[in-house]
Amino acid sequence: MKRNIVATLLTVAMAATSLAGCGSSTTSISTSNQTSSSHTASTAAKSSSAAASSSEKTIATEDVATTSTTTSSTEAPAPGKWSDEAAVQKAIDEQWEIAVVPKDSTNPWFVRMKSGVDEFASETGVDCYQVDTGTIDATHQAQQVEDLIAQGVDAICVVPVDIESMDPILKKAKDAGITVITHEGADLKNVDYDIEAFSNAGYGAFLMQNLADAMGEEGTYTTMVASLTNGSHNEWADAAVEYQKEHYPNMHLLEENPRVESNDNGDTAYNVAKELIKTYPDLKGILGTSSFDAPGVARAIEELGLKGKFFTTGTGMPADNAEILKSGVVKSLTVWDPGKSGEAMVDLACKVLAGEKIEEPLNLNVEGYTAMTKREGSNTVFEGQGWVTVTADNCDSFGF
Repeated sequence: MKRNIVATLLTVAMAATSLAGCGSSTTSISTSNQTSSSHTASTAAKSSSAAASSSEKTIATEDVATTSTTTSSTEAPAPGKWSDEAAVQKAIDEQWEIAVVPKDSTNPWFVRMKSGVDEFASETGVDCYQVDTGTIDATHQAQQVEDLIAQGVDAICVVPVDIESMDPILKKAKDAGITVITHEGADLKNVDYDIEAFSNAGYGAFLMQNLADAMGEEGTYTTMVASLTNGSHNEWADAAVEYQKEHYPNMHLLEENPRVESNDNGDTAYNVAKELIKTYPDLKGILGTSSFDAPGVARAIEELGLKGKFFTTGTGMPADNAEILKSGVVKSLTVWDPGKSGEAMVDLACKVLAGEKIEEPLNLNVEGYTAMTKREGSNTVFEGQGWVTVTADNCDSFGF
């Protein structure tokens, strides 16, 4: 049920309290409430964002033994063509409010995610929007989710900064009867469902394939993650190491420093890479996970004149990384379209709110999310086939 009356009363109460309260809480609450209200009022006026460009995709299986190439459609889904038309229509009729909370709304990755959420709203008329979180901050993100719970939204979709601190907040949401959908949060307990663009184990193995190819399948490497508490990044890195041990015996993980942190910051990745190269002369490669890792390491490679001698790969946006790909400093990156992830989260929220049975193969009618299966041993995590290989040859073709 739509909670407009409750949300309005709570918003007024919060506004009155914030006038007499401390500055930090005033900023957080007012920003979140204004974002929610403005998106709710303007849903009907939103224009459709550009459809995703056609792209050449390399899809790895669980053991990443084979690859196949497909071309995606350039046409946006027509109204009523989403995975469950009845659920979407019910979301419109019931005026359900669905909020998406990204890690960092200033990051191009999540700017792209917002375009997918906005497109879903424009194409369907569902009241969904992405919250402006500002730069990455686990505490601030948790506060914004708390604010949405107080406002009484019907569903919250979250890409968590920190698993441990977010889980108890999401329990509050579920206890309040709010549907909870997450992405990159497979280890979260208090969710209805978490959707992943792929198997984390498969993606990690695929990252290692890319690094091994660049390094000539030999030499010492280390792994880089945004933080040691980031669930998905560490799962990818763990899987990459395991794949290396099984398939590339002439490669070796740096025992003295097997995992470093970038804090989801390109400058940090750059500085950490320079220090690693200086400290460990035998180091030959860094496998990154955050979208800032490989670009930051690439800066260090260029500055130190190590092109062709030191190597990196990882996740990265095509347009933002075209220069380093075309220069040959980085041979390839991997990515999944965050715009499609945004669409998929909202669509699944509609299905859950509508009381639909969620079972495999789960079709959210978004490329990469059309035949999702449950992660082994989990009843809440669904995995798709959404990763893409980005190279100098195709980086201009994605449209983001």
